[in-house]
Amino acid sequence: MCKKIKIWAIIGFIAIIFLVLKMVFDQKFDSVESLQNYMKGFGIAAPLVLTLFQALQVVVPVLPGYLGCAAGAVAFGSMTGFWCNYLGISAGSIVAYFLARRYGMDIVLAMFPKKQYETWSSRIEKSRSYGWFLFIATLLPLFPDDFLCYFSGLIKMNSKKFIWIIILGKPWCILAYSVAFGLIK
Repeated sequence: MCKKIKIWAIIGFIAIIFLVLKMVFDQKFDSVESLQNYMKGFGIAAPLVLTLFQALQVVVPVLPGYLGCAAGAVAFGSMTGFWCNYLGISAGSIVAYFLARRYGMDIVLAMFPKKQYETWSSRIEKSRSYGWFLFIATLLPLFPDDFLCYFSGLIKMNSKKFIWIIILGKPWCILAYSVAFGLIK
């Protein structure tokens, strides 16, 4: 009975995320100004909305994180956008890690194709130092960081080590995105 409730809670959570994303994409963002006006509609809570969105896009990987980075930098400027993105993405990464530790392979296979899991697990089995691999992966743009956060939870990587890798590795790529997209204004 408890397992059925958890499954329905996860399905409900994912449904809410998709509804929020649909509401966002139903808006027309055809210019920097239209995106800024949309974000301004949230008032002083706008930075918090972006931070939560970034955390959720890691936990439920539907969109690439750089889209949120672009939205944050364009709407709030490079530095405020950076902090919203960094805090949200880091929090989401840590949540993903602990979700995988708690729910195991079932949640990972619900979020990602089995082939992706098999590909990465075979690569990582050959790796002598997964911690360094993860750190370098967090530095690189367009790398499957979200999957690796879940994967790190599956292999029971030390949680303190994982959190330090996220804290020290995540900001650099996010900062580069924020500065680059901040120039669009």
